[in-house]
Order: sequence, then structure tokens, then C-alpha cells
Amino acid sequence: MDQYLELVEAARAGDAGAFAGLYEAIYKDLYRFALYTLRNEADAEDAVSEAVTDAYASIEKLRSAEAFRAWMFRILSNKCKNRLREYTRKHVELEEAEYVAASTPEMTDSLYIRKLFGELTDEERLIISMHVFGGYTGKEIAKMLRMNANTVRTKESRALKRMAEKINSQEVCI
Repeated sequence: MDQYLELVEAARAGDAGAFAGLYEAIYKDLYRFALYTLRNEADAEDAVSEAVTDAYASIEKLRSAEAFRAWMFRILSNKCKNRLREYTRKHVELEEAEYVAASTPEMTDSLYIRKLFGELTDEERLIISMHVFGGYTGKEIAKMLRMNANTVRTKESRALKRMAEKINSQEVCI
């Protein structure tokens, strides 16, 4: 049994230090996923914190040590979906000032891509984030979101195609 699986088993047995080690190993991926899904640093931090708290409280329910990472992302995904539902109730608009052109072309490109990503639907952002930052396949995402795998792949493909078209039309305008 490798060190990772040993940590998971220790955490399942109640070892807080082992759980902290597991959390430390995947924190950046969890945060990145939440940030790109929710588009708000504070909400991303809160969602990760809530997910980790829930995971720690119910670690003994984890059926398989190999599934720890997927289990954590599933919990975080649910936290993000709940926050996205809250967003739709509040209908908060992002300020255009967040996307003011930066001083370097690289920063401008990065901000433009983030802006385009933010224009996707909540579901599209969630699917792409799970694929890119969580490393999940279309089948895994479909299972977690209770969707058909072909639907997940289609939604992701269409969203990325729309982003690419906007990027390509932007390059023409420059």
C-alpha cells in the first residue's frame, strides 16, 4: 500500500494529521476548481472550507481509499452547485472593471479568457472545471452530475468552441 492510501486509511481511522496531509496535497486543485467555477475568491475559499469540513466529519463513510480525491471533488462540486443556485437567486452582475486591460499582452489575454469563461453558463463552467482542474473524464463527470456522458461531452465541446470563436474573432479585431 503506498503512502497516499495509508494516509487515507489513517484519516478514516480518525487521524486528523493524516487528513490534513491529504488536504494539503489537493488543496490547490480544489481551490482552482472552486475559483473557476464560482468566479469569486472569497466564495471559492468558503466552498473549499465547507467541503473539507464536511469531508472530515464524514471521512469514515468513504468506501474506498482510492476514491478519496474523487469523493472530495464530488463534495466540492455540490458546494459549488449550491452557491451557483444562490447566485441565480441574487443575480449578481460582475463589474466590467474586473476585466480592465492589464499592462502586458499576456495579462490581457489571460483576463480576456477568464472573461469568456465567466460568460459560460454555470453548468458549462462546472463541467469544464471538473475536466480541466479536477482531471475527470466525461463519464466520471456525467456520473457525478447525474447526466448522460454524451451530453457532458457535447456541452463541454460547444462551450469550448464558442470560447475559441470569440478568441479568434478578437485576434482579428486587434
